[in-house]
Amino acid sequence: MERRERGHGEEGEGGDEKWVHDSSVDYKGRVPPRASTGVWKAASFIITIELSERLSYFGLATDLFNYFSKVLNQDSKTAAKNVNYWIGVTTVMPLLGGFLADAYTGQFYTVLLSSIIYVMGLSLLTMSQFIPRLKPCSNRKHCGHPRKVHEVVFFLGMYCVSLGTGGHKPCLESFGADQFDDNHPVERKKKMSYFNWWNFALCCGLLAGVTVIVYVDEYVGWGASYLILTSCMAFTILTFYAGKRFYRYRLPEGSPLTPMLQVLVAAIAKRNLPYPSNPDLLYEVPKSHKSKGRLLCHTNKLRFLDKAAIIEDKESLQSVEKKQSPWRLATVTKVEEMKLVLNMIPIWFTTLTFGLCVAQATTFFIKQSDTMNLEIIKDVSIPSASIYSISAVGMIISVTIYEKILVPLLRRATGTERGIKILQRIGFGMIFSVLSMSTAALVERKRLRVAEEELTGGKTGPVSMSVLWLAPQYLILGFGDGFTLVGLQEYFYGQVPDSMRSLGIAFYLSVIGVGNFYSSLLITVVDHATEKSNGTSWFRKDLNKSRLDNFYWLLAAMSGLNLCVFVFLAKRYSYKSVEGRVVVADCEENGVS
Repeated sequence: MERRERGHGEEGEGGDEKWVHDSSVDYKGRVPPRASTGVWKAASFIITIELSERLSYFGLATDLFNYFSKVLNQDSKTAAKNVNYWIGVTTVMPLLGGFLADAYTGQFYTVLLSSIIYVMGLSLLTMSQFIPRLKPCSNRKHCGHPRKVHEVVFFLGMYCVSLGTGGHKPCLESFGADQFDDNHPVERKKKMSYFNWWNFALCCGLLAGVTVIVYVDEYVGWGASYLILTSCMAFTILTFYAGKRFYRYRLPEGSPLTPMLQVLVAAIAKRNLPYPSNPDLLYEVPKSHKSKGRLLCHTNKLRFLDKAAIIEDKESLQSVEKKQSPWRLATVTKVEEMKLVLNMIPIWFTTLTFGLCVAQATTFFIKQSDTMNLEIIKDVSIPSASIYSISAVGMIISVTIYEKILVPLLRRATGTERGIKILQRIGFGMIFSVLSMSTAALVERKRLRVAEEELTGGKTGPVSMSVLWLAPQYLILGFGDGFTLVGLQEYFYGQVPDSMRSLGIAFYLSVIGVGNFYSSLLITVVDHATEKSNGTSWFRKDLNKSRLDNFYWLLAAMSGLNLCVFVFLAKRYSYKSVEGRVVVADCEENGVS
């Protein structure tokens, strides 16, 4: 694409206010004008389609356990595993979508294509409810064995949604964040608020999904809800495309993994060379030679990789640039980008237990609500899956308090733009996961006692205990989401190399995805272990004979131990900080988040 170059008159006073020089382009491939592109005018189109997508996702995911149980007649253990597998695939697929967007297709077109695939999946789900031969049974009231063709079409539609989410989620959020210029102080502050308000919109979609859509599922029909979701998604795709002229675009730069592999190969090839006496002797492209991108400052961690930037002879810099292959000589910036990614790996692993706790909200928490009294006030009942909405309320409350009260107070107290470091925010949210699982264990133990008493008294069916007893565990988990999940989005977007931002959001989503796979694996292990040792599994078809309370205590203990490891790593973590036009990866010993 043709790119407009900055004129001499635009340098200096007023120049940086008129044009955006952060390597982005406008829809015609030129340097974008600041006044007519980006920031909230562009982000509003992006947030609109995100709200619709979250409406669809949570409308499907929250009631999926009930669909497997009630329509496909699966037992609770099988239904929980299938939900975990689908959510796991759906939140791991963004790793592929984010890679393709950063390397080849770009964010805008990846979102557009994946949204179309998403609508195709929703259309298949709709057809599985309305076309007679694709329906579960000819007689819906007495459906003992659903048709295989229905199961095939239903799962095909669900996994088309997974595929669509794979390109949609990592690119859309990073595309929205890219509408704010990191080098502009006003826009940089707006970007810090962007992630909070992005999640506020996400929660609005979630609330509508687990209340309106789930209500339609239960009292109108699955087909009606799928038709609503398909129509909403199709409409917001058009809305997203309508904002094309307002967006700032980042051009794909090829595989972000290739430079990291080059660093590794070069470091191994020069492993026997001595370290230079001064880090300034390591190779870096002079700032005057950089047409785009930002430089990283050298750090002393993972020093073995520094050998990739050692110049092997005494020739001039120009000769080195002409002769050396990138597989033999890497810049300090490329070496530091490799270090940033490697430093993220331990943090990623320690967030998986939080993802494991989040997975319970759409599986066993929902199953618990199905066995309880769903009447919230006299003659007014809610669908069992709608109790999940309390988690969204908790997240909205915590995000609003953090954005409007805590951030201003912490900025004044610490004198920093952010207020607290990103990992401190994430760690604080992890405390709530411990509290949520502990609360869930106590509530489940009470539910089991009530069920046992009523069974002894001859009462069958749902227990008399109100479903609102589950509200505290959902609310506490929602508080944790507002700190940890939003913090993880900021962390993985901001701390990856600039060329990997879509992939960074995919890393965040993979925490939830792998957390669901982790949950399925843990259920299988605990199921076999408890059945072998006690003769009775903690997970039985009849929830009143299961021991979910013990499982929740296990998760609380795992979360507490994991939090200790996370704090240990967070105290030693080096952040990437921004100084003007150059990114500095913790040039000082402690760094700034």
